[in-house]
Amino acid sequence: MEWGAALSVSASCRKNHSSSNSHLLRTRSSDEISDMKGLLFLSLLLFLEGQRSLACPRLCACHGSQVNCSSRSLTPSLLPPTFPAGTTTLLLHNNMLTTLPRGLLDDLTSLHSISLHGNPWVCDCGILYLRSWLLRQPPGLNFHQGVTCSSPPSLRGRLAVYITEEEALNSSHHWYCDLASGSLVFLLVLVVLQVALLVALVIFLRKFEKLAKEAKRIREESFTAEDNQRENEYTSYKESNVLSEMEL
Repeated sequence: MEWGAALSVSASCRKNHSSSNSHLLRTRSSDEISDMKGLLFLSLLLFLEGQRSLACPRLCACHGSQVNCSSRSLTPSLLPPTFPAGTTTLLLHNNMLTTLPRGLLDDLTSLHSISLHGNPWVCDCGILYLRSWLLRQPPGLNFHQGVTCSSPPSLRGRLAVYITEEEALNSSHHWYCDLASGSLVFLLVLVVLQVALLVALVIFLRKFEKLAKEAKRIREESFTAEDNQRENEYTSYKESNVLSEMEL
């Protein structure tokens, strides 16, 4: 009977152990499947992003690393949001471009030729991104050729790369240019207020330190006066006791 009971308990333990191992294996398999699904999804996203970055933009024609978007009546709103990362030649001439969206050309690190002539560039604050991008390019590439201001009248005929930021801002009539100028003024006022608050805080801390030192000095003098008074009282009491003993 005892052997039978022991065998039964052993079989039960083996069954429970086997069930536990099976559950752990199922859990581990489920986690591994979830991880694989996550990796596959991430890989698919990267693949699609790569394909999209290599795809030829709509309304343009591509030949190798050349992207031709010229003579298509493109306006800033119709421009592709991105161009293929490996673009070496970009043709944007003879369109209706008045400005370029901020950041449009920043990722084109392989670009060595771009045509921008034949567009009615408006040299207000909206041209500042293109002007800044042109100024960062190597002088020998002459990317700035053809980027000539069509408006405002005061800047007509001038190369956009040679106008100053002040001239561009002064010729701005769009609300977002006024907003940008207002933001700069607000930022300047905010900086001045922060400096004023910092100066006021330093003055307050110095006055507080001075008051704390004065309070400490007064407290020490008060303790010294109390000690002297107690010492005098003790001396007087001692002398009175001596006189009393002498009278007796």
